[in-house]
Order: sequence, then C-alpha cells, then structure tokens
Amino acid sequence: FIMRTFIKSWIPQRLWILRSPCRLFHGCNRLLTSQIISYYDSINQCKKELPKYFNFANDVLDEWSQLEKDGRRPANPAFWWVNDEGEEVKWSFEELGFLSRKAANILSEACGLQRGDRVIAILPRVPEWWLLNIACIRTGIVFIPGTSQLTAKDILYRLQASKAKCVITNDTLAPAVESVMPDCQFLKSKLIVAKGSRDGWLNLKELFAVTSADHKCVKTRSQDPMLIYFTSGSTGSPKMVVQSHSSYGIGFATSGRYWMNLTPSDIMWNTSDTGWVKSAWSSVFAPWICGSCVFVHNMPQFKPAVIAETLSRYPITAFCTAPTAYCMLVQHDLSSYKFTRLKHCVSGGEPLSPEVMAKWKIQTGLDIYEGYGQTETVTICANMKGMKIKPGSLGKAVPPYDVQIIDDHGAILPAREEGNIAVRVQPTRPFCLFSEYLNNPEKTAASVCGNFYVTGDRGIMDEEGYVWFVGRADDIINSSGYRIGPFEVESALIEHPAVSESAVVSSPDPIRGEVVKAFIVLAPAFVSHDPEKLTHELQQHVKKVTAPYKYPRKVEFVQALPKTATGKIQRKVLRNKEWGR
Repeated sequence: FIMRTFIKSWIPQRLWILRSPCRLFHGCNRLLTSQIISYYDSINQCKKELPKYFNFANDVLDEWSQLEKDGRRPANPAFWWVNDEGEEVKWSFEELGFLSRKAANILSEACGLQRGDRVIAILPRVPEWWLLNIACIRTGIVFIPGTSQLTAKDILYRLQASKAKCVITNDTLAPAVESVMPDCQFLKSKLIVAKGSRDGWLNLKELFAVTSADHKCVKTRSQDPMLIYFTSGSTGSPKMVVQSHSSYGIGFATSGRYWMNLTPSDIMWNTSDTGWVKSAWSSVFAPWICGSCVFVHNMPQFKPAVIAETLSRYPITAFCTAPTAYCMLVQHDLSSYKFTRLKHCVSGGEPLSPEVMAKWKIQTGLDIYEGYGQTETVTICANMKGMKIKPGSLGKAVPPYDVQIIDDHGAILPAREEGNIAVRVQPTRPFCLFSEYLNNPEKTAASVCGNFYVTGDRGIMDEEGYVWFVGRADDIINSSGYRIGPFEVESALIEHPAVSESAVVSSPDPIRGEVVKAFIVLAPAFVSHDPEKLTHELQQHVKKVTAPYKYPRKVEFVQALPKTATGKIQRKVLRNKEWGR
C-alpha cells in the first residue's frame, strides 16, 4: 500500500534506480514483494491520489506485528535501547503495539485528551518517548517533541504558542514547567516519566501498571495533523511546522529503502536528539516503514569513543549521524575498533566535507551517503544506494519531489547557475510536504515562489541533476546540525544590562562547520570592563535564558553595527566579513 502510493508518480521518471521490478523491492518481505510487484504490473490502474484514511500505527506497525506473529519477518527486534549504565530494552513489534496501546489509554483516560489535542513531550532518548509518539498516532493526538535543552522561557513560548493541553517531561525539567504554569491557561494535565511520584503530576510508570492495553486505533485522515515541530526562523520566534499522517507516515518510504538502504533484517542507529526532526526521520518512520530495528543509545553527551565502542559491540548495520560527529570520529583513533556488521552510513543536517568522507572511507571502508531535507519536508535530495557519489554533493532529487534551482522570480535556472533550491508544488503539491506554519498564513504563503516551495537554501545543479549546497539565503545559523535563529540569541543578549545592541551571524568553524558569533555594542557603563570576563558572563547569560546550544561561541565588541538608511541592522555585511566574502 505504501509503495503503491509512489509507483504511479515516480517510477516512470526514475528507472535509473532499478533494472527490474524485483530489484526495486529487493530485501522486502517476500509476501509483500509479490503484492507490490502486482501493483507495479498494474501501474496504469493505480490511483495517484492518497487514500482518504491512513494511520502509521495501524497501517504499518500493526501490519509488521502480524507478519512477525506469522513468522514472516526476520527474528529482529523492532526497538533496541541501551544506556551507559548497562541497562537494555528490547521490544518486538508485538510488544511495541501492546505497550503503545497502554500509553494511548493513559493519554485518553488519565490525561483526559481527545483527538486533535496537542501534547508537548520534552524527554531525552528514553524508551517512553517512542511509546508516547506511537500512542499519540493511535489516538489522533498531535505530538510536539522538544529538546531537553529547552529553558523555562523556551517551554513557556511553546506551551502558549501551541495551546498544548498536556506536557510530558522528566524530573530534570519538571521544575521549569512548574515555574511557567501560571501563564499556561490551556495546559490541563502534566505527565512525568520518572521512578518516583511528584506532586501535581501524573506518573507514567504508575499508570502503566494499572492501565489496560485494550485500545482501538482511531481512523485518521491522511491529511490530519500528526506532528508539530518548532523550527527557528531568521526573524521572530520559532515557527510551528505541521506534518500530516501521510506526509511523514508514508513520505519516508523511498528514503528508508534507497537512501538508508533498510530492510527488515537491518538495525538502524541514528544519534539525533529526540527534540530534532531527524529523530522522526531516522529513528521512527523510515526504519519502521521498512520493518527495521530502531537502535537507541541514551548518551547524555556525544563522545567519539562511546560511538565507536557501540558500533563495534552491537550488530548495527546502518548508521546515521551529523557531519560534525563524523568529523570528530575520524579525528579519533578508530584503528582499534572493528565495525563488523556495519554496512551503510548516512548523514544530513549540515554540509558534509569531502575530506571527512575520504577519511571515513579510509578508516572504515564505507562510504557516507549524504542526504538533504528540512523540517518542512521529507528527504529532498540524497545520494542513494547504487548511485555514483560526488563528494560534496547533496545527491539527486528523491521521489516524489521535482527539485529545481530557481531565481527570485520562480524561473528555473540553467545547470551550474546559483539560485534557490526549490521543490515544485504546481500543478500538484507533493503530499510529503508540510501542511502549514500553524497560525502563520503569511509565512506559509511566503514559502512559495511561483510554482515552487522555496527551501531558503542556495545551491547549484550540475548537468547530471546532482545538487550542490552553497549556503543559506537568510540569516539562519546551522551549527553541528542545530538550526539557530539570530533573533533568539539577540533577544537573550539584550536582556543583559551590558548590551546596548547586538547582531548575531554565523562564523566559520573547522569542527562544527559554523558557530554563533555575536557582535555587541556595549552600554556606556560597561565599556571599561574586562572583555574576556564580560564575554564569559554574556555566554553564561545566554545559556540560562535560552537553550544552551544557541550561545555565542564567538563574541566581538564593536563601536557600532552596520545599518541601512532606515536603521535596520545589516547582518549580511557582518556575515560576509566573517566568511571573507
């Protein structure tokens, strides 16, 4: 069913992927393969429209559970979680279904939530995050993930903007939630993932012990909202990106099979934090569409030695991490490790250096298949299995997207001419594109130029259709895969009495690609202060006011900021200076 959705639209234009229908679905369950090939044979009878109803939990996860029961899926866990303390959790698809139905009843009964309500989950990489994610899908509740690095101010903004009726977090962040409760009039329930009780909170572990697993999945429409992600913009507060049940639930089928190279026998480890969209991509939808095992290592911090040891110790076959992480890994001595089961590596979130690719190949014998996409999309471009890899390239367009490089008026540019990376939305908008920026019709409309959705990234396309990333068209900073809006950092800085004005831009960094740099005009009373001590004080201030990953790693005190005739700060001038343009 999932693959049939794609067949009509992209197979005729993408025959370079396959030599026969059998190769297209190599590695899939044999029964499913025969059904899919019959769809291929009757391609002219397939409908291009999405089914009216679709639910990932019911139509994908429960189907794999049934195949598992019937002995028609490899003896591979559906979910495998470990941590540094030696704890381990393994679930089959059947167990995943049983536990997520319990979680669904907890949300509906104990938390009093109904279909269409919104839930914010701020949790680290704990097994409950996956159960609650699926539980929301089963109940039609909209799931809103958040990183554990959020501060009380960040949490308040997200609760107010989303009008969430429930918040789910752990002991660490519960005090931050409690501090903003008086200003959250829509919040009706609080659920804590912890061993012990906390006043005013429902305890997930305690509720699991007394809640039934008898739950009937709701019938969700394909275009009903399923997920909301907050994503930073170049101006203003983070926007809310709405993804539907079909956009992510079906949209990652091609990415999972051909970019990530996944089959039901594979074990996929993606290192992304649960608060980032890459976790939905590579730790939920893509692997489970393919029937693969999702592997999770709950690491508080990224440590190359722990990554290498994990790849060596466990039978991980597919690995995904950010380019910055690959850079750190190749600088670590990998000679003493043997990744005997690892066969496929992918990366995304920021540009991957050809030098890092080459070093990884030398040290492991494996290529890194780079992909590119956004919170608003599924995978836009990728170096898919079987394709020639051009180091430094994002690869080619991933079906069903028609990717082009356009000018500022929406006209397609010739090969090797720089322009805006864009996805065609006319005459037909791809189903695997975000629904809207919630409560922001102006931003939603502004994302379209002529017949195209504009990503905000600049690039070129060569004669073979490979896309090359040039840079952001706006002021967004991408540091180690973290998307940071300058407005958020500037807003935090201006709260400090030493700051009269500030402008935040990206600055080159050999490890992280780019980092946050703040140009600051000091208030008169602080001009004579020690610059080094003041820099540290401002950095610590930003870490307390907003998520720590946003703090400026570089600070420069200046007499004045470049401005237009109307007084608008020209960040582009400062950015060009930093990058030597």
